[in-house]
Amino acid sequence: MDIRKLQRVIIDALEDVKAQDIRVFNTSHLTELFDRVVVASGTSNRQTKALANSVREKVKASGGDIVSTEGEDTGEWVLVDCGDAVVHIMQPALRQYYRLEEIWGDKPVHVKLGGQAGTQDSGPVAPGLAT
Repeated sequence: MDIRKLQRVIIDALEDVKAQDIRVFNTSHLTELFDRVVVASGTSNRQTKALANSVREKVKASGGDIVSTEGEDTGEWVLVDCGDAVVHIMQPALRQYYRLEEIWGDKPVHVKLGGQAGTQDSGPVAPGLAT
């Protein structure tokens, strides 16, 4: 599946379950393992699990593959490996502690979320417009 399509499917799946602070990063220049890292927040164990399930279902329905899912037992940090994109769904306290944006965030992907365009510094940015 084209990375822009995969990215859009993932973002739509996260928005459907009301993920917060969705960020998308182009990692193709940092690793050959995947092209995008998506980081999003869920407010509870139940929501993080529901977000992960939504991503899995929508990616599969769109013809994509799910390599693996980790962390659903606790639901504090769930990782969904979609092959060319890795999705981290975290509760806010863990997200703030681990600061994945500092590791992967030097090259944000500018996209549109929920009808609003933005930039990495001013809020959510993310649909298919790779930098």
